[in-house]
Amino acid sequence: MTAPIDPTRQPLTLLGGLTAAQFMRRHWQKQPLLVRQALPDLKPPMTVAALKKLSRQDDVESRLIWRDGPSWAMKSGPLTRLPAKTKPDWTLLVQSVDLHNEQAAELLYRFNFVPSARLDDLMISIASTGGGVGPHFDSYDVFLIQAQGRRRWRFSQQKDLSLVADLPLKILSNFEPELDVVLEPGDMLYLPPNAAHDGVAVDDDCMTLSVGFKAPTGTMMAQRLLEAAADDIAFTAPAGMKRPFTDPSQSAVTDPAALPEHLLKAALASVARINVTPALAAESMGCWLTEPNQLARFEPSDQTLDSSRNGELRLDRRTRLIYWKQRLFINGEPAGVPASALLKRLANNRKITLDSRTQGRLRPDIYGTLVRWLEDGWAHWHPKD
Repeated sequence: MTAPIDPTRQPLTLLGGLTAAQFMRRHWQKQPLLVRQALPDLKPPMTVAALKKLSRQDDVESRLIWRDGPSWAMKSGPLTRLPAKTKPDWTLLVQSVDLHNEQAAELLYRFNFVPSARLDDLMISIASTGGGVGPHFDSYDVFLIQAQGRRRWRFSQQKDLSLVADLPLKILSNFEPELDVVLEPGDMLYLPPNAAHDGVAVDDDCMTLSVGFKAPTGTMMAQRLLEAAADDIAFTAPAGMKRPFTDPSQSAVTDPAALPEHLLKAALASVARINVTPALAAESMGCWLTEPNQLARFEPSDQTLDSSRNGELRLDRRTRLIYWKQRLFINGEPAGVPASALLKRLANNRKITLDSRTQGRLRPDIYGTLVRWLEDGWAHWHPKD
């Protein structure tokens, strides 16, 4: 029997001939990678005019940044008026375009060699000649893809990340670039977290796509886990923790406002008895990391599975679906059914083919769950003739 092909060990044009395994080992969170013609046939997900129109909507996160001599200015959307494309030194950034555009979402999910739990969004920026956001750094990984026009990137992995004070943008005060490149359409630059970089448009209508990743801090993760543990205590706490605090040996005091030390020790002892299990952590993180973007809007439908026809079930571009062992999480909640092989394949590939025989053999709870996802607009059924 032929061994199955491991996709992580196949050379990818997207990564300049590196395999995904090589990229993750050599570059991910370590060092930049410049790939010429990573996407040689790339077509911008949307036109400049369509992106400008999107920035006018109040359910879209957008920013206009411009430079006037040595000073910087920024305005948040919705943006009803934009500078003429011939006016230099301005940039329009539209966040989470994958929520609004199918082609942008398809491009975002091409980076599926990184865990889906880390994937964040696809931002598109357009700029006039000289436009940029100044030398800065991001706390997360980013793939910068040139879609139209040219952009000059200077970047380094300098240690000094101090910022200029009293600016609306986070501008590095001592930027010392180590590399200087110009990206043409189809080129891509990967930068690890905290890499200092500065991108400046060489042409008008310069368009750059940015694939960004979630990078929750330890504080944020701890807070989520503690919140989950607090919710869980009422059901799983040992019987001893549910008894009222007692202090029969408490003596009379002359300083009643002082907090008793033995009360503090009792509180700490109670916390120490809380067991944050891997299952509880997975439940908390799974729900948190699949929470839809606050601007995501799903459209309910009357679609259902058609057991008389073959077809393809596809996740909506806004849907986030991940699993841990046999636990499945979708759009901020437990899925309510086990992560079967079929559902894991749907989560990994974002689509599955279902023929009439497969549909007929689905467990009733899984069949009902898929139908509910269709009704909620979390997935879509595409029958095949």
